Amino acid sequence: MCVIFFCADSNPQPGGYKLILASNRDEFFARATQSAAKWANADHVYGGIDLEPGREGGTWLAIGHSAGFFKVGALLNLTGEPKPRDAVGRGMIVADFVTQADEEHNILNYNGSLLKDCTKYSAFNFVSIEIGSSSQPARVKLLSNVPPTLEDFQNGECYGFGNSLPHTPFEKVRHGKQEFEAIVKAHGGSSVETLSAQLMQLLRNKHKFWPDVELKRRAPNWGEGLSALNVHIEDHAYGSRTHTVVLVDSENKMHFIEETMSGLDPLGEWSRTHIEKDFQNSV
Repeated sequence: MCVIFFCADSNPQPGGYKLILASNRDEFFARATQSAAKWANADHVYGGIDLEPGREGGTWLAIGHSAGFFKVGALLNLTGEPKPRDAVGRGMIVADFVTQADEEHNILNYNGSLLKDCTKYSAFNFVSIEIGSSSQPARVKLLSNVPPTLEDFQNGECYGFGNSLPHTPFEKVRHGKQEFEAIVKAHGGSSVETLSAQLMQLLRNKHKFWPDVELKRRAPNWGEGLSALNVHIEDHAYGSRTHTVVLVDSENKMHFIEETMSGLDPLGEWSRTHIEKDFQNSV
């Protein structure tokens, strides 16, 4: 389970942001993971890496930059769908998108190719964002594979997605999107420190938006436990183990801010990473 909220605007107001993104990664606490960093095998990419045996090298969220543009990919499980026999691991969907910087693998071509072959994976939502020059609007797409569907979304609008199809959002996603929009409206021209603090507060929200018809249908046994933005299901050592905020300002400076569990107890120690990268010479 995961949630993501974002606004992508290729031509924001001075002092504003081309990208404002906030996301929670929900996973078993014991799953081996590398915290956010520049990737050793692709030094133009930043994000965490899955180290689970058999899934090494995949990721749930990453950003990559190259001459003329930058790309963001995020993967969300689609809860409650049957798993295909011999399903292929999904983590490389994001990794392949953000690492490949040539025109052949731009957002249009990549999603078009993925759509043709997406049913070999377990159910997912794939969020992709591509932002280039200020004269071109940001490109935003969501590809779901159950059923295979590719949708376009608008430059400058706020969106929120979770572990259901976009037209049947969980209550926590619906409420979270409203709060995200309010934060962007109030603080979209604020400092990185102020804006990121507001977004982190949103991601830490433990209020359960329950009952939820769609969530109960998709996860009848875990529904209530999954109904908060900040999930913690103690009996299964599962929950929101990583909070991530990614900001790219109007001058193409990127801030990748991650708070992640250091151990197996969400009430214990957390580590914080703040990566700054000037994309000015690359975008």
